[in-house]
Amino acid sequence: MKFVYALMLSALMTAGVWAQSSSSSTQSTTTTTTTTDNNQGAGQDMKDAAHATGRAAKKTGHAVKKTTKKVVHKGARKTEQGADKIGDKTSDNNPK
Repeated sequence: MKFVYALMLSALMTAGVWAQSSSSSTQSTTTTTTTTDNNQGAGQDMKDAAHATGRAAKKTGHAVKKTTKKVVHKGARKTEQGADKIGDKTSDNNPK
């Protein structure tokens, strides 16, 4: 099964590279000022990638915060339940 997924992934990546190279060769023959277009496009791509990375980091931070909060609260509830069990077994009226 892993082989099938690897084969599909490699086919998609190859198709993407092929499509990009064919579109860029077509574009360079139709326009005369491709150097400035490519530089601005690459710069914008870098900015978009940076913004996407920032959004992903922020989303991950929120998820970590939420999960940590749930874990801490669940641990506190379990600790309280354990303390209640011990409290039920002991008596404050027993003389020493």
